[in-house]
Formats: sequence, C-alpha cells, structure tokens
Amino acid sequence: MENLSFNEKWRRRTKKLSVDLIKMYSKMKKTDETRIIGKQLLRSATSVAANFRAYCRGRSQREQFAKLCIVVEEADETLFWLEILEDTGLCTTATLEPFKAEALEILKMMSSTRKRLKN
Repeated sequence: MENLSFNEKWRRRTKKLSVDLIKMYSKMKKTDETRIIGKQLLRSATSVAANFRAYCRGRSQREQFAKLCIVVEEADETLFWLEILEDTGLCTTATLEPFKAEALEILKMMSSTRKRLKN
C-alpha cells in the first residue's frame, strides 16, 4: 500500500476483509449449517469494518475507545466463526487460511491500539 495514514490503511483493510468474506460466502454451498454460521460470520466481519469507520470519526477519545472495543470484540468473533467453518469441515483450510490470517492481524493491531488508547 502507498503511504497511507493508520486510519485509512485499516479502514481499507477491514472493508476488504468484509467484501472478500461476502464473496466467499456467496460461493459456498448453502446448507442449514453454512447459512447460520455464514450469516454470523458476515455480521461480525462487517461490524469490524463499520465500527472501525466509526472509530475514525469519533468525536472524543472516549467515543473512539468504545468503538475500538467493539472492533476488537467483533474481530475475535470473526476469527471464531472462521475456525468453526474449518473445524466442522464446512470449508477447507486452504480457503479459510488467508481470511484467518487477516482477521488475526486486524485483531492484534486493534488490540494493541486499544491498549495504547487506554494508557
């Protein structure tokens, strides 16, 4: 990526993860299980992107911190649903690995940022 600000870089990455997961889900075979888990996955992933965007527009440090807490929680939940898809065999490890790696990187960065904001 070109020389982007922290906010712009992560706004793009969180949105891209959401879009990529939506595309992956749209290609999945639909069963009761994949519909339930897939919808949970899409809710959490899009929440990461939406709440990070809200964090960027926060009117106060307190508001930003609250939004960042949601981003961390939802990033962890996104990782959880990806693990469930993998552990149940509903999706292959090869398909999920890039998504898991990106969700984990987002989770780590947002946790670190939250810790710095708290102090």
